[in-house]
Amino acid sequence: MAKKKKYYVVWQGHEPGIYESWNACQQQIKGYPAAKYKSFSTESEAKNAFHGNYHDHITKAKKKSPSFGSRDAILKNTWSVDAACSGNPGLMEYRGVETDTGIQLFHQGPFKKGTNNIGEFLAIVHALALLQKTGDHNRIIYTDSRTAMAWVRNKKVKTMLKREPVNEILFDLIDRAVNWLKNNKYQNKIVKWETKEWGEIPADFGRK
Repeated sequence: MAKKKKYYVVWQGHEPGIYESWNACQQQIKGYPAAKYKSFSTESEAKNAFHGNYHDHITKAKKKSPSFGSRDAILKNTWSVDAACSGNPGLMEYRGVETDTGIQLFHQGPFKKGTNNIGEFLAIVHALALLQKTGDHNRIIYTDSRTAMAWVRNKKVKTMLKREPVNEILFDLIDRAVNWLKNNKYQNKIVKWETKEWGEIPADFGRK
């Protein structure tokens, strides 16, 4: 089933406006300090939002949890991770970026016969390992995958994907990631990215 089309409002960016693809939106916010943007389901909602006040459209996020706030507040000094997979299973890759600037910190893949959940999991562990190596224990990591968060928390990957010669390299990475989690302690918080409130996660590959 085809995914529903989204409309992206950029209140503050290189060129404020309404964009019909994440790629187009990303070009307007990438590298722009404190960019303000959000996705909407319909064009009429997007138009009303664009001509209104940005802060009127993030009220729900503020009420949802004390840890949530405006998108501006969560951007600084944080990392975001994401994965993309062509098919299920299929060619998978993952990456991590600085949330506020979009600068890419790492990128791995593509790996043959992988899944999006596996990529999300590996991206989180990759970020944790990098932060531990640099002694950066306070930086928050954002992910939009609850499944990957659970796998990291439980130090166990519950995938139905079969280990085969074609994806042996990928499963080696999974084994190494699980082993790292079992043998290392980390203080960095892993937080769920609220896509409905904040738009697509900055590490998104823009292929939706």
